[in-house]
Amino acid sequence: MSVLAVSWVAQADAATTRHKSSRTQAVTKTSAKKVKVVKIVKIKKVQRTVSKSKSRARVVAAKSSRKGASVMARASQVQAPRSGIVRAMASADDLAVPARLVPVSVHAAPPVTSTGRTIIASPSMSAASGASFGQIYGLHHTADPLDLKSSVALVMDQDTNEILLAKNSEAVLPIASLTKLMTALVVVEARLPMDETITVTQDDVDTEKNSSSRLAVGTTLTRGEALHLALMSSENRAAHALGRHYPGGLSAFVTAMNAKAQQLGMRDTHYVEPTGLSSQNQSSAKDLANLVKSASQQALIRELSTSTGYAIQRGARQIQFHNTNSLVRNPTWDIGLQKTGYIVEAGRCLVMQARMAGRKLIMVFLDSSGKYSRLGDAERVRRWIETAGRHSGPSAAMQVTSQPRS
Repeated sequence: MSVLAVSWVAQADAATTRHKSSRTQAVTKTSAKKVKVVKIVKIKKVQRTVSKSKSRARVVAAKSSRKGASVMARASQVQAPRSGIVRAMASADDLAVPARLVPVSVHAAPPVTSTGRTIIASPSMSAASGASFGQIYGLHHTADPLDLKSSVALVMDQDTNEILLAKNSEAVLPIASLTKLMTALVVVEARLPMDETITVTQDDVDTEKNSSSRLAVGTTLTRGEALHLALMSSENRAAHALGRHYPGGLSAFVTAMNAKAQQLGMRDTHYVEPTGLSSQNQSSAKDLANLVKSASQQALIRELSTSTGYAIQRGARQIQFHNTNSLVRNPTWDIGLQKTGYIVEAGRCLVMQARMAGRKLIMVFLDSSGKYSRLGDAERVRRWIETAGRHSGPSAAMQVTSQPRS
């Protein structure tokens, strides 16, 4: 073979080699591109999967959060409390089931002066400032989960004596015309004839508060009528006449009132007269709950205290009286007994026995800050009780610490 042929063969072999190398590189590049594309596709799929997972997680978390919030709302069944007021001692498993009822207890510390001495309210302090004893003691600064306007409150199951709500329940304050509930209990238990006539005299006229009355001096009515007006309309002259016509007179009647209080275990209670016009008639919510429980055993007291209206005939004139508690005219309430009260030193007061959520409950509200706020407090408690009563499940223990209102 000639040198030229050898050279040509060598060149051909080199060209072939270069062509194969070029094809190999092209294939390699193509494969690399395909691998890269596959990797990108896989990465995007993973990203989409992760994104979907995160989205599902967010939805689940949101649903769980809403569910948890709903459970917490049902567990408390009260208006959202201020920060620092309520500390619920319950595990997450406990909160998974709506609480039947969470007992509440709040109490204020005794007020002291700048020198460290405990403040003692007096009628003169109240008259000078226009403030109730509860306001002087600072009880209105006690916050509670239901945001009650009464500085003192107590809710008790009458059948079991279980305390469902206690707010400054041991504070001793003037009780105004809630006094008349004890007046009625002493009269009824004395078994005095209800058809016996009694006469309103000048002795029955209020000289302490100078309050008015629709029973003029000289008015004659039966003991039953006087009892009716004292309980239903909080008639002061009727209540005073009942005490004055008690065997032994007024002093014997007041002695009987205090003796009955001691018999009922009302250690914080003291009476000086039968109407409640004196701020020296004082008690605690805890004691008053015992009084309501005892008085509710008397059918006549239940009937007269929840009567919506009554008229007495005086000659040609008829005098119409109404219940001081408008809730007795509300068909959504099942009230077995009630009594209202008010003097400046006591603030607005209310005691009731009522059925709700399958329970017979005693409610006491003292030193409420507004004309209608005691009734509003009763409604707030009823919503709390009835909403909680619709759920079944274990109660979460709740500890409430007293904090001043902002």
